Amino acid sequence: MDATSPVCTLAEERPETGGLMPLERALAHKGYAIARGAPLPPDFADFWNDLPLDTFMADGGRYRRRRYATFALEGGEIAPRPAEPHYQSLSYNPLNGGIARHFAPFAPEATTHPCLLGLLRDAEALFARSAPGARWHVEAHQFRILAGSENAGLPTPEGLHRDGVDRVLVQLVARHNVIGGVTRITDPTGRTLDRTTLTVPGDLYLLDDRRVMHEVSPVRPEDPARPGWRDVLVVTFRRRD
Repeated sequence: MDATSPVCTLAEERPETGGLMPLERALAHKGYAIARGAPLPPDFADFWNDLPLDTFMADGGRYRRRRYATFALEGGEIAPRPAEPHYQSLSYNPLNGGIARHFAPFAPEATTHPCLLGLLRDAEALFARSAPGARWHVEAHQFRILAGSENAGLPTPEGLHRDGVDRVLVQLVARHNVIGGVTRITDPTGRTLDRTTLTVPGDLYLLDDRRVMHEVSPVRPEDPARPGWRDVLVVTFRRRD
């Protein structure tokens, strides 16, 4: 990896924004936080151009491509974990849950990219006040949702849900020739708290998964004659202590 690759952070660079503090306050007060970010470096975004098909879609859909990686995170130290399956119970994922799903791993260069490592360290720092000294099990997912002229792509085919973890980070990597992809954040009863659309690469939201639920509307091609897709990085954090 090029040593000059920029480190990605959750905080804006301008000192008057207060760094991570606005995100921390929003997450503590509302259970979610939304940030408008800067474009991700091309050498990081390029990893989304080589994602294999997700073959575990119970709806038969062929609109989702993905890779998966896990890490141990503690005290700013990030250790990639050996390959392991992704598992969600049916109570959290009624469509694809209940089985161990073995996804293709991240490219080795992606797991050590300064952009990814910077995001993980910033997230740990953000969570430190509410979870001091926590040891985190981190699951990272690269998703590409394809929008075809015949069928919409479904970013959350399971519908309104929780992920069964402590925190969730969703960051936009790219939007190409798509409309839709509106995120709805709700309380546990399904009452809408916010709607947001990640439009600029780098835009992100953070969720306290114990307090809120979320879903994302389908994406369709803006120009039906051309392919469209929505690329995101999804990272979940679960306490191991």
